[in-house]
Amino acid sequence: QNSRRSLQEFQQMLTANVQKNLHLPCGLLSLCCNSGVMALLRPLLLDVVPTIQQTAALALGRLANYNDDLAEAVVKGDILPQLVCSLSEQNRFYKKAAAFVLRAVGKHSPQLALAIVQCGALETLVICLEDFDPGVKEAAAWALGYIARHNSELSQAVVDAGAVPLLVLCIQEPEIALKRIAASTLSDISKHSPELAQTVVDAGAIAHLAQMILNPDAKLKRQVLSALSQIAKHSVDLAELVVEAEIFPVVLTCLKDSDEYVRKNGATLIREIAKHTPELSQLIVNAGGVAAIIDCIGSCRGTVRLPGIMMLGYVAAHSENLSMAVIISKGIPPLCACLVEEHEDHIKAAAAWALGQVGRHTPEHARAVAVANVLPTLLSMYMDTRSSEDLQVKTKKALKNILQKCTYLPALEPLLHDAPPNILKHIVGQFSKVLPHDSKARRLFVTTGGLKKVQEIKAEPGSLLQEYINAINNCYPEEIVRYYSPGYSEILLERVENYQPVL
Repeated sequence: QNSRRSLQEFQQMLTANVQKNLHLPCGLLSLCCNSGVMALLRPLLLDVVPTIQQTAALALGRLANYNDDLAEAVVKGDILPQLVCSLSEQNRFYKKAAAFVLRAVGKHSPQLALAIVQCGALETLVICLEDFDPGVKEAAAWALGYIARHNSELSQAVVDAGAVPLLVLCIQEPEIALKRIAASTLSDISKHSPELAQTVVDAGAIAHLAQMILNPDAKLKRQVLSALSQIAKHSVDLAELVVEAEIFPVVLTCLKDSDEYVRKNGATLIREIAKHTPELSQLIVNAGGVAAIIDCIGSCRGTVRLPGIMMLGYVAAHSENLSMAVIISKGIPPLCACLVEEHEDHIKAAAAWALGQVGRHTPEHARAVAVANVLPTLLSMYMDTRSSEDLQVKTKKALKNILQKCTYLPALEPLLHDAPPNILKHIVGQFSKVLPHDSKARRLFVTTGGLKKVQEIKAEPGSLLQEYINAINNCYPEEIVRYYSPGYSEILLERVENYQPVL
């Protein structure tokens, strides 16, 4: 009786501190870890009073949910085998509480999740997926998802236990909460490898998931889009199976959803399909996907933009025509805006990469990027010491891709004054290709100070940069080149001083 009263008081304290998301008092943590609370709770799991059993299980679940140390204490207290043994025999309230304990333990680390697998919990949880009560199914699916999400080995163990066909049945149940958790668990299983994703596909999941894209429940749509993304990302075949479920153009409506995670997951799904082949990207273009993604990028901020940015980059990378589709759909201004507006370097890096993919094909593509005045921004980010290493790498690569194709000299000339040597050689190289064939450009290059700046560049003798400079100089009379060379004005003044007029 004392144990029961202590349990009730303990449960009330846990409820007050954990459910309200507050920190457990240090004294309570010390009590849990060092003073035999686990040993107190364990026999109560077998109490003759069902309410006591359930309350004890809930107390253990809340403790294990708090941190990995307490979860490990549950494992070391040999409580899991006892929970698993009684899981299939007790009433629905106990089953939900026991599944909660397993979920709370398994969420923290692969090692703790493995401990759950080793005590035989998967088979019992799978049996719970067939329970009449939707709440029991939901609790079991949740626990299985927390185990499967860690790595492919644990996910394979969930598959081997026979969970996937029952999870597919769960997403067909009328209860929204059960649908959400089942879709989330299928996503967690699919994400690790093509083989695991294929197992989910073979169970017939894609058709049922695709039907729920237009469900009014935002949280369900998040999980459905995530699951389809995790399937599509692995291979061309899997991506084609997702497309064959007729998700286009339906999925494009998700890009205008009021829930930002629905928009993000919708863009992620389109990205995972677009990245595989030009044919899949063309299908998305034909469905209006590029224009929809561009609108989505323009209407949101932060990480929600990221999958859309990358999707445009993947589409543009495949071919000249697909890259031109991004340009015609006015995709460059939003990408430039992302470079300027965003504060996170990884988002800026993605935008820089995407712009590089758009501009790398032909002079026409490069000009479309250059006229947006994005080259100085890319150069500035590359040279900024505060930029992350990834951002510097991406901006450098983007500059190189665009500069090697760009023949629009007005956009290149401002870069002559600030670019470091490794970027400067690409800029000067483009001038050396264009100037020999364009007399107007040669004149403008002189009047704007470009030729003077080229003469000031100190290049290593015999280097590629020096060859480009020589090619530019060969486009002009020798006296013009000398006139704009450093120190030539002093030579002229010296000649004036030494000149003896004829009297």
